[in-house]
Amino acid sequence: MGQQIAVKVGREPEWQSIRDSLARVGEQAVVRMIDGLPAFPDEIPEAGWQELRLSMNGGMVSLRRSGSEIHCVVWGNADEALLRSWRACAEAVAEAAG
Repeated sequence: MGQQIAVKVGREPEWQSIRDSLARVGEQAVVRMIDGLPAFPDEIPEAGWQELRLSMNGGMVSLRRSGSEIHCVVWGNADEALLRSWRACAEAVAEAAG
């Protein structure tokens, strides 16, 4: 069972904007998977991605598109460090999407 934060987006946020927003708050995010396939650490997802798996300071966070929302998802047993990364990720998506 997981926990998720749904972020309504008016436009598609660019990965670089999300990553830069996270870096401003001290979160290092590395893309590990794009749409279910392994990614190189410096790979930039193409526009239209459906799911990203991110390695962050606190652990793994998934971003999943669903209509006009992007869901930030973590496992239900996430510790406090992962929950901080999860919340930062949701805020970065919101900022990048305007």
